[in-house]
Amino acid sequence: MSLLRRAVTRLAVFVSLAPCTMHAQAAAGLGRQGDWVARNFVFTTGETLPELRLHYTTLGAPRRDAAGVVQNAVMILHGTGGTGRAFLSATYAGELFGPGQLLDTTRYYIILPDGIGHGGSSKPSDGLRARFPRYTYDDMVRAQHLLLTKGLGVNHLRIVMGTSMGCMHAWVWGYTYPAFADGLVPLACAPAPIVGRNRMMRRMILDDIRDDPGYRGGDYTEQPKGVLAASQLLFMMTSAPLVQHRQAPTREAADSVITAYLANRVRVTDANDMLYQFDASRDYDPSPHLARISAPVLAINSADDLVNPPELGTMERLMPQVAKGRYILLPITPQTRGHGTHSVPAIWGGHLGEFLKALPER
Repeated sequence: MSLLRRAVTRLAVFVSLAPCTMHAQAAAGLGRQGDWVARNFVFTTGETLPELRLHYTTLGAPRRDAAGVVQNAVMILHGTGGTGRAFLSATYAGELFGPGQLLDTTRYYIILPDGIGHGGSSKPSDGLRARFPRYTYDDMVRAQHLLLTKGLGVNHLRIVMGTSMGCMHAWVWGYTYPAFADGLVPLACAPAPIVGRNRMMRRMILDDIRDDPGYRGGDYTEQPKGVLAASQLLFMMTSAPLVQHRQAPTREAADSVITAYLANRVRVTDANDMLYQFDASRDYDPSPHLARISAPVLAINSADDLVNPPELGTMERLMPQVAKGRYILLPITPQTRGHGTHSVPAIWGGHLGEFLKALPER
């Protein structure tokens, strides 16, 4: 290829990507960030933190009725290892939060918390390391409720949405605070205990970290090599064959993609934080409480999700116990991304739109 042709090709690629890149950069600057501190927070284990910091991002403004009840708040909960600000990406915020879109921030008050152990909220790597309280999903949901009611003055939610871990939190919200939200939208999970292969993969991630001699009971001076092995498992959990085949159609491309992914994961991951994040799911099980969920539920999974494989029939077995529940299984398409489909509203946004229209007027 001539130098001129190479230059033209690079320019064309840049021009095609520039709008998306600029959109993503603009989205990253959205929102108002803040921290609220819960004093003397008691965890399910009985452990206590004198100060539990809860970080959040908000977009838009709350709207209250004559009685002071918030009418337009939407809380969106992130997955394991993520943060609330991940939802400010072009593929997510760019599809949902803009003018005229489903969750237009001129109409809705969007709340994006960082869960305990994640992002800007209190976590092991802040200093306590393996002496940080062993939090559970129940603790994380209770902290979210405190953040809303005590920190932000939000006494009602239009919907609770969540992806992956946040999906599981949405189910916990449904029976823990049944009257707090008008609707629930859990994406990429099941309201059932984490068992079988899902638990096995999580157990291997925990063992990769804890059994590494470099972990030193959590008091390491450099990140243990077990983080690399754990990240390899995480890649397999969250990837999908069609996506990776298109992304890496040659041996060289495949080697390059996985090398870059793992290098980035290891660079940004703390071993204690990761261990605690995956351990937090240990007692998750909404299945005995589904009849207590009174809000309408729109549950969405994708057929290429390795973490929640549809052949188990879990959702079909449990959803009839949800009084106002609807389950959507998205078929595999060139657009789905396995477990990560939960963060691509271009795929499932139509279902969300129908769900919002069907909710009672406020």
